[in-house]
Parts: sequence; C-alpha cells; structure tokens
Amino acid sequence: MNFTAGFIAVDWGTTNRRAYRLGADGRHGAEFEDDQGVLSIAAGEFPAAVAIIRERLGDLPMILAGMVGSNRGWVEAPYVPCPAGFGELASALRWAEPGRAAIVPGLSLLSEDRADVMRGEEVQLLGAVAAGSIPKDGLACHPGTHNKWVVLREGRIASFRTVMTGELFNDLKRGGILADWLGREVEVGDAFRAGVRQGLRGGAMGADLFSVRARILLGRARAEDASSFTSGLLIGADVHAGLADGDGPVTVIGRPELTRLYAAAIAEAGRTACEVDGEAAFLAGIVEIARRIS
Repeated sequence: MNFTAGFIAVDWGTTNRRAYRLGADGRHGAEFEDDQGVLSIAAGEFPAAVAIIRERLGDLPMILAGMVGSNRGWVEAPYVPCPAGFGELASALRWAEPGRAAIVPGLSLLSEDRADVMRGEEVQLLGAVAAGSIPKDGLACHPGTHNKWVVLREGRIASFRTVMTGELFNDLKRGGILADWLGREVEVGDAFRAGVRQGLRGGAMGADLFSVRARILLGRARAEDASSFTSGLLIGADVHAGLADGDGPVTVIGRPELTRLYAAAIAEAGRTACEVDGEAAFLAGIVEIARRIS
C-alpha cells in the first residue's frame, strides 16, 4: 500500500480524537474532531469506530498515533526506547490491519532512577523538527494532561520527563476544597504570574495549594483570581522542574490555549520561549512516517 498517494492520519487520545485526510502532497483536506477517545470505545468496538472515520473521510489507508496504541486501545504498539527518531518509529509500526492501518509506537525511558513513557507527543515533536519549526538540539515542552519536557539531540528524542500538571489541575476542579473557586477561565495576568513565581520557588506543593484557600478566607486574595493563581502555581512548579533539563530557549509545542500559559511561565523564569502549533507539527510528523513505509 502506497501511503504517500493519500491516507488518513488519526491523533487518537484518551478523551478525544482528530482525523485528517491527507493528499499525495501531504496537504490535508477534510478533517473532524470528536470526543470519542479510547476510553469511550469498548473492547472489541475499535473496528467499528475506525469504520466511522473512513465513512467520513474516505476508504483510505490509515496511520494512527496516540493512546490508540496503548493496552487500552485498538492494538497495542510496544514502546520504543530512547534515544529515537523517525527511523525507529517507522521500523516499529504495529499493523492493526495488514498494509492498511498502522499504529505508531510510543517512546519509553528507563534508567536507574527514572521510568517514563509517552504516546502521541513524539509525532508532534519530531514533526516540528522535520518541518524546521524547532531546532534539532535543545529543550522542548509539550503541555497537556501529562506535560512533557523533552531533550532533542541531532533531531532525535534523547530523553524526556512527564509532569502530571494538567491532570492535577483538572482533579482539583472536579472535587475538594478548591473546586468551587476553580471554574473560571485561566488568564495570563497578575494572579497567574504571582502563582508562577510561587511555584518556581520549588516549595511544598501541598502547602502552597492549601494556602490558595486560606488567602481567600483571610482577605489576602480574590476568589475570582483563584483559578489563574492555582494554574500558575502548578505550572510554575512544572517549569521549575523542567528547565533543569536544559539551557537556552525552550520550544513550547501543542494547543495554543496551553502553549501561551507555559510560554508566559517560562518567561517569568527568565528564559525565552517559542510557541509552535501542535496540529501542524503532528501532520508533518505523520507525513514523514508515511514516507518511510515501504
């Protein structure tokens, strides 16, 4: 099957999926996004879910990335150890449908003191390198539910670190003593930057989070600022840990609503940040993988 003649690219995560029809020139035409993430698909129902994608975008071969290749997804694609680039990813594709549907493997990192995994972000990161959007060497940040700090060497992913910042913030919004104050949209303003500065100090996060409530009760902070301050606090602690992995400018890649928050926090830490759109990077990465399918 010649994927470069046209195919469907799918970024299938835990809670949502995005699919694109790509032409022979790598440009995308029709696309759609919905909330049918892997957790919404029951075991054994992935073939039907894939058929729906083809009904909407055409009866074409597919390359899929993200949690669809996890042990909860369609077919498990084992992790590839770092350091890794496009060559390693293409060589380890898992064929859910022989010659017709390939799943990109995730990456793993294992050392004496660290164990880490990623799925999906690797396509965006390497795609941004292939597109010339980010340097082949340096530090990159990929915000999301599980934020990634990635060290790039010679255009390959050398190592990475995951921080559960997005999940922690979402859990705080859903329940607990801060939940009533965290419903407002996070804004990059004075409250956010104040939270970032506190998080950058590297203090005890449990104590800092409780102080959000105490500050409001004692009249030291406004309730309407709690969401932005708390987000800044968590992101500041995240940035404090991530910046230790490399010097120089940081590329922040992903959805604009998240990259702007991290770029602001990195600037607050005195470092330069450049934002890159994750969708364009994903498509560039998938096209590069398609070129390597024989």
